[in-house]
Amino acid sequence: MIFQRALRRELLSAAGATFTVLFSIAVTWTLITILGKAAGGKVASSDVLALIVFAALNYLPTILILTSFISVLMVVTRSYRESEMVVWFASGLSLSRWIAPVLSFGLPMVALTAALSLVATPWAKHKSAEYIERFEKREDLQKVSPGQFKESAGSNRIFFVEGVSGKTAVVQNVFVNTVDEKGTAVIVAREGVITTDAKGQRFLVLKNGRRYQGMPGKADFQTMEFESYSMRVASRAQELGSELNVDAMTTPDLFEEPNNFTRAELLWRIASPLSCLVLILLAIPLGFVNPRAGSSANLIIALLIFVTYSNLIKVVEASVKQGRMSFALSWWPLHLAAAFAVFLLFAWRLNLNHRYHPLVLFAALKRGRHRKEAAVS
Repeated sequence: MIFQRALRRELLSAAGATFTVLFSIAVTWTLITILGKAAGGKVASSDVLALIVFAALNYLPTILILTSFISVLMVVTRSYRESEMVVWFASGLSLSRWIAPVLSFGLPMVALTAALSLVATPWAKHKSAEYIERFEKREDLQKVSPGQFKESAGSNRIFFVEGVSGKTAVVQNVFVNTVDEKGTAVIVAREGVITTDAKGQRFLVLKNGRRYQGMPGKADFQTMEFESYSMRVASRAQELGSELNVDAMTTPDLFEEPNNFTRAELLWRIASPLSCLVLILLAIPLGFVNPRAGSSANLIIALLIFVTYSNLIKVVEASVKQGRMSFALSWWPLHLAAAFAVFLLFAWRLNLNHRYHPLVLFAALKRGRHRKEAAVS
């Protein structure tokens, strides 16, 4: 049908524009956040691009849901404003005839949202956590950037170096400030290198330097020059991925480890495609606007509905996580209620001339009030 093909093209065009705007905002916000972490030494500068890609994958399900919802709403609203719906209804066609072409556009979006939510997003979170964990488990000096003061993993040392050779673990012009029960020790050296002994313990070997030790406020500081000075470097040797977060687990693993946290995460992943489908159908009757009116608040209402729907899903997820609700009785009632609301809104729009329709009842009430006022006057 020509109408369906034209409608699908318009929906795809609106979706492309909406997705571009939302995705650009999400990537820009992610870029600022990750660059701030890299500048603060929380992530490696070489991992910034990969972390941005992983974060973008995490945002994609939400962006696709909002894109599909807004796209359908914008197209339906435009049809009302330009009086195309007047011609549509005058031709004897119903609003329900929009469901098939809208679903032909929306079902691929639902399928893509399901794939991202169930497969791609957990993988991205797992890889992102792995990158961050790998950086945190690097030895103290390997995390030092030239020209910056860095705190050690044990929070009792501060390092400063002028040059770093990451491949050979050699640093130049080293400054180390250590605070312990013996007081404060300051070490300066021209060069340092990380070595491993027979037991696998890591040591920082400083060469050609001085060591100053004493208690602040007292005059009994000790000074020592050395050609070689060994300092043990704290290392966290636990295996990568040993403490995997629930949101980074694969969907099959969530089924294999049934507990409140895995069930809550599974509920959130299932909710993404279901909410996408419900919101796409909701946008059809919600797009109604009076063509004689100057502006419409439909988009604001749509955003409020989206935020409310997402927050209610979060509330149900928190209830499952805390054990107040069972998974079997929590994943479907909210979506069923939303689908029923869509059905009621369709019924409202399809039966505008019914005598029990709210608008008809309101108009009758208004006419009765005018008659009374005329009779009194």
